Amino acid sequence: MAELDSPPQDELAERAFANDVLDGLTKPFKELPPKYLYDARGSELFEQITEQPEYYPTRAELRILRARATEIVARTGAGELVELGAGASTKARVLLDAMRAAGTLRRYVPLDVSPTVVAEAARTLAADDPELEISGVVGDFERDLDHVARTGDTPRIAALFGGTIGNFPPGTRRTVLTKIGSLLADGDHLLLGTDLVKDPAVIEAAYNDAAGVTAEFNRNMLRVLNREFDGDLPVESFEHVAFYDARQEWVEMRLRASRPLSARLRALDLRVDFAAGEELRTEISAKFTPARVRGDLEASGLTLCELFTDPQGLFAISLSRPAS
Repeated sequence: MAELDSPPQDELAERAFANDVLDGLTKPFKELPPKYLYDARGSELFEQITEQPEYYPTRAELRILRARATEIVARTGAGELVELGAGASTKARVLLDAMRAAGTLRRYVPLDVSPTVVAEAARTLAADDPELEISGVVGDFERDLDHVARTGDTPRIAALFGGTIGNFPPGTRRTVLTKIGSLLADGDHLLLGTDLVKDPAVIEAAYNDAAGVTAEFNRNMLRVLNREFDGDLPVESFEHVAFYDARQEWVEMRLRASRPLSARLRALDLRVDFAAGEELRTEISAKFTPARVRGDLEASGLTLCELFTDPQGLFAISLSRPAS
């Protein structure tokens, strides 16, 4: 049984996108939020990234989940999973299978900005289990969490996988975690995936795959801008750049203009100029220590219960609950 909820905020979302672009492209150092990388094509490209040999986070996170899902479900008694940024729902399936085996499974709530992603997640999992209640939400977890309704008293796990929380700078990260915490009642838990600090060469390779999929994913941001705002940004005149900033302990992805250029986003009445070598930042991806995970959770009103890692110490999934 699957339902799909699209919050009636399309106009607000479009206005927010326009404002983000106007602000980001008129700053002395140009930058845009990474969520705009993920249109339907961007989501497809990201799934391809996760299959590249250099990209360890997805494999490491799945390894943790497969090893710990039964333990997590037994410990929490959870029968409902709210997945924020649903993607392909591969990781969700591991937890849902563990809930089913424990006899607690009741409901799955995938939330994603892409209607295609939400509909596909609902369709696939409904085919696997026609009795599973699925309530998909098309929305942004920074803005639309109030559309994640509670339908009973089944203990809930909210999950944010993939290291997505690292896309936010520290202050915003804690604000987002506080908002996510609003989904949790007593007895509920949060599962949070975080990429760990490690050898910079391993980290940088994950964002510079030899097949060039991440480069194509990064440049897709420009195609989104051209489509949504009637633009003429020359996509192939930008180079993909990704590097690890050891001081900040995060990866930055940027697009670098290979030549001087001027373009227009006509729907915004905006002219954008780039000097040769000038860069547009499209993503940060913070890497974590256990102390940083604990500190961010505590600052957001959450208590760390346990931190699970893969055998190589590449990635971590934290289990937390609302502070008493």
